[in-house]
Amino acid sequence: MKETKISDSLLSNDDDAGWLVTYADLVTLLLVFFVLLYALSSNEKAKLASALESIKSQMQANSFFAKHIDMFDFPDYGNQQISLEERTGLMSRQDSLIRDINKFITQNNESNDLTSFVRMGKIIIRIDGNYIFEPGVAEINKGFIPILQRILDIMYEYPDYILNIKGHTDDTQISSERYPSNWELSSARATQVLRYLIKNGVAPERLTATGYGSTLPLVSNSSEENREKNRRVEFVLEKESYQY
Repeated sequence: MKETKISDSLLSNDDDAGWLVTYADLVTLLLVFFVLLYALSSNEKAKLASALESIKSQMQANSFFAKHIDMFDFPDYGNQQISLEERTGLMSRQDSLIRDINKFITQNNESNDLTSFVRMGKIIIRIDGNYIFEPGVAEINKGFIPILQRILDIMYEYPDYILNIKGHTDDTQISSERYPSNWELSSARATQVLRYLIKNGVAPERLTATGYGSTLPLVSNSSEENREKNRRVEFVLEKESYQY
């Protein structure tokens, strides 16, 4: 009789514990729901696709959800390539920004007027000054507007970055009523670019403009070819936390 009672007691305990399976499935479903809400709130297709793929994998690994996965309608992002770094969240903001900058430079660099590089944690886009301005003036060339628009896009997409616009000239001295020296000319050019960005929606506190004249040449001003290299505008992007 005791053995029977013990068996009955164990069976009764097993039946009582059955609710744990249902509870665990409910918790898993709630987790899936909140992860999906988070992905939707980010409003980024790549992140959403990655989250959905992760959710689908987790559901397939769960025996309960695997039987009913057809009931869930997952959007098809099959045509969108997602790198391993993006899928796992290992790609840093800086890596992502560098990738986007290199992509737009490749698409708009037919005459090698644009270059980019990283120095001391800052991302620098260097543009030939002749591409942006006519000699001796600070009015922006219309042909440069599409590049400025892409820089605008970058500022919108990466709001955690600030931008310092640096104007440089060669050592050929300018002296006009409007620009008494290369200092004024380089400063006016950097400021013109800054004003364009502000006019098109970039917050002023995210921007600075500096004119260096001919004080920071890339190469010796010993030839016209070298002087062309020294006439440039640099867009220096850095994390806002670096600002001081």
